[in-house]
Amino acid sequence: MFELPEYTILARQINKTLVGKTVKKGNLGNSPHKFVWYNRKHEEFTKLTRGKVIGKAWVQGRWLIVPCEPGYNLVLGECGGKILYHPADSELPEKYHLWIEFEDGSSSTITTQMWGAMELFEAGKEQERQYIKGMRVTPVEKAFTFKYFSALIDDLLKGEKRSTKGLLTQDQLIPGLGNASAQDILFRAHLLPRRALSDLSTGQRHDLYDSIVDTVREIIDQGGRNDEVDLFGKPGGYVRLMDSKAAGKPCPECGTKIQKMQYLGGACYFCPKCQV
Repeated sequence: MFELPEYTILARQINKTLVGKTVKKGNLGNSPHKFVWYNRKHEEFTKLTRGKVIGKAWVQGRWLIVPCEPGYNLVLGECGGKILYHPADSELPEKYHLWIEFEDGSSSTITTQMWGAMELFEAGKEQERQYIKGMRVTPVEKAFTFKYFSALIDDLLKGEKRSTKGLLTQDQLIPGLGNASAQDILFRAHLLPRRALSDLSTGQRHDLYDSIVDTVREIIDQGGRNDEVDLFGKPGGYVRLMDSKAAGKPCPECGTKIQKMQYLGGACYFCPKCQV
């Protein structure tokens, strides 16, 4: 699944490659998928996108927003799969869930292996969509300071109990993060996924904050995770420290065997010695 770093990279590439291109035809998927969400019918999508010009894309958490000017925004959210650019006369995927043809002969396709939203809104209306409306600050924004982060934890402690993994992966408390990046963030912060937020010292809050910011930045700087591809089909260079391949192998810091557990709807990989 794309997370904040991958969408950030895709937005940058779209802005260098697609901005200014005129849409010849927009096509919804030719491969039915019950977990791909559209808000337009085929004919309506084609009509509304025809002649539109691609504007500068931006990212909100795990949502990529691509202007189709004038008047509309294409919203891609919670997706896992491929968002690809195809130069003129290049071979296209046999199956796709969205295909946009441009007047210069190039095109872009989107396919997902799991689920995702591919929706077209009147410009500004996407901000009213569930999961986008009222979105909190993300780790790539200047407003994501330690003061903000610590206040967020304090606010959460007034309600139900939360763990460190819950902070990173539930309810988009920190938008853009997911289970994949959370594993490395917690390892670098030396915190267990089950560790209660209420138990964290001020120093551990600082460690967790620094780990979030540094890990997200590093993934972006390395072109995304190596199990995801960019707009040109190139895999990222960031190799995760804590994933299924790490289970049973020595911890990169202390040599203790990495363990796996199921927690909060997904697998967690951790060092029982380094993470407390």
